[in-house]
Amino acid sequence: MCVMNYVLALFLPPLSILLLGRIFLAIIVFLIWVPALLFSGGLTHPMFIILAWILIFQAHEDRRAR
Repeated sequence: MCVMNYVLALFLPPLSILLLGRIFLAIIVFLIWVPALLFSGGLTHPMFIILAWILIFQAHEDRRAR
């Protein structure tokens, strides 16, 4: 599941964040991500990928610590 979430973060970072259970953050990222893709032509997309990867890694580390 973890590897699939990293791949999903490449294409749909808000959905990847939603699958982590961070609903409010996923909505905020979606509302910023869509206009950013449209107006910048995808130049800001890597920023959202990195955010999603950090959150996935953090969730994985939290599970490992338990």
